[in-house]
Amino acid sequence: MSNKLTPVPIGSFQINEILSNEEPSIRFSLIVPTYNESKNLAKLVEILTELLNNYFYGEYELIIVDDDSPDSTWQVGLDLMPDYPQLRVIRRQQEKGLSTAVIRGWQASQGEILGVIDGDLQHPPETLIQMLEAIDKGADLAVASRHVEGGGVSDWGFIRRFLSRGAQILGLLILPNVIGRVSDPMSGYFIVRRSAIANCAMNPLGYKILIEVLGRGNIGSVMEVGYVFQERQEGESKVTWRQYVDYILHLLRLRSRGRITKLREKFRTPIKRFLSFGLVGLSGVFLDMTILYLLSDEYTLHWGLTRSKIIASEIAIINNFLWNDLWTFRDFSSQQTGWGKRMKRFLKFNLICLVGIGLNLIILNTLYNYFHVNKYIANLIAIAIVTIWNFWFNLKLSWRVTQTK
Repeated sequence: MSNKLTPVPIGSFQINEILSNEEPSIRFSLIVPTYNESKNLAKLVEILTELLNNYFYGEYELIIVDDDSPDSTWQVGLDLMPDYPQLRVIRRQQEKGLSTAVIRGWQASQGEILGVIDGDLQHPPETLIQMLEAIDKGADLAVASRHVEGGGVSDWGFIRRFLSRGAQILGLLILPNVIGRVSDPMSGYFIVRRSAIANCAMNPLGYKILIEVLGRGNIGSVMEVGYVFQERQEGESKVTWRQYVDYILHLLRLRSRGRITKLREKFRTPIKRFLSFGLVGLSGVFLDMTILYLLSDEYTLHWGLTRSKIIASEIAIINNFLWNDLWTFRDFSSQQTGWGKRMKRFLKFNLICLVGIGLNLIILNTLYNYFHVNKYIANLIAIAIVTIWNFWFNLKLSWRVTQTK
């Protein structure tokens, strides 16, 4: 293979189908977007090549797409090419950004299966094999997730965890049918069939390329593989506030263009788990109604409706959490044993339900004070509506906690 740079694709961000059958058969194209990763690149290429040689026996390509790094990461890639025949290097000098780098790499590729992995060794390369096996089993998209069994983060502080979860909640509110399809929509580590995104007009923004693929591609089956996000070994982190701003703008862009209607599979509520959640909720309703009566009725303590409702709801929340942790979400909680982790789940459950209480109070007071509905009937209506809120967000967040040493 020539020790030369691969030309940068130009024009729109649309990925074509494989155009020529005369090209050597390439089953997998893995893109590594880089910026100032010269210290990590040699080790990463060595590990990836060893893994992929054993899996594809040479029928793959590894494409470095570098955004003209000041530390000459692209030159390090060129120097490695004589020792790694499957390695190609693209140096971009006119464009910037991780998402567009990935798409340009896919446009220059010939693989039937396309993938992306960070160049900083924070994505464990070994997880590639599990994702490739998921594709072999029929998945259109295989995502490495921090929020399923076997996943986690090695050393994240409270603020970073909070921002990550907050971004996920926002995504669920703006694009539920896109963000809700995976447990880790912020992941930048995944594999997709070329046919699932070929000829789809892409319009990426920022770093979250997975959202673009889910929102604009023709993605059918999705499978997730757990991985532990590693701390950077060399170089500096590129996480900035700008990424969060771009993420929000990206969500709004996808929403406004209506691309989610292209999804083949619409969101399906996990019925069995919801029924369990609902039965637990009934026990909470009994407690809630009983305590509300004891506190607010004119023949008992006769406290104010709002204060009585807050107390009744919090007792019901504690009851519901304990039963959901032991039954509804037992498959998740059994992987996260210990009082510390249980307390974290309870705090998240409580926070989500507190928002639900706010919604409940608005609905209850509106029905009771403005439409003169019986306060107990109004309370039942409010509980029914808020139950859907509580189930959806608790499924996606409270019992997706992962923590590793």
